[in-house]
Amino acid sequence: MKLNEIRDNPGARKDRIRVGRGIGSGKGKTGGRGQKGQKSRSGVAIKGFEGGQMPLHMRLPKRGFNNPFGNDYAEVNLGMVQKFIDAKKLDAKKDIDHAALKAAGLARGGKDGVRLLGKGELKAKAKFVVAGASKGAIEAVEKAGGSVEVIAKAQPEAEKKAARTEANKAKKAK
Repeated sequence: MKLNEIRDNPGARKDRIRVGRGIGSGKGKTGGRGQKGQKSRSGVAIKGFEGGQMPLHMRLPKRGFNNPFGNDYAEVNLGMVQKFIDAKKLDAKKDIDHAALKAAGLARGGKDGVRLLGKGELKAKAKFVVAGASKGAIEAVEKAGGSVEVIAKAQPEAEKKAARTEANKAKKAK
């Protein structure tokens, strides 16, 4: 064997197919795109198009409404809190807030905090610090000897801006 005789194995390197280079190449004329129409042209991507038939996403009924200003609370029932206290996953002596509930695996999601609901029974005396609570949940916690502190929700950006402009106007008037 000599250095000038070294070659790749047959079939190891394959050239890409150059389409549209004459009928004799086997991929000439239409270049593997069939005939005519929008899809034979370049730069076409028709997602969801069904050949003039009403597309599926338009045939299906639309339901509901997604409120852009709605709050996203993680809902936690008192019965589950009691279960986690009994299992020693939550400490009733410390304040039970969003972080504690999340660490225990009770509150998933809820970017606006936790809302306490009254389903189930609470026997342990505990102090809750939550973003919201139902009337029944507050009564049940107080009956068990605990307390519920509802933290004030952050002011919306539009209200903050309005307050700032009012403050600036008051400053200028002085």
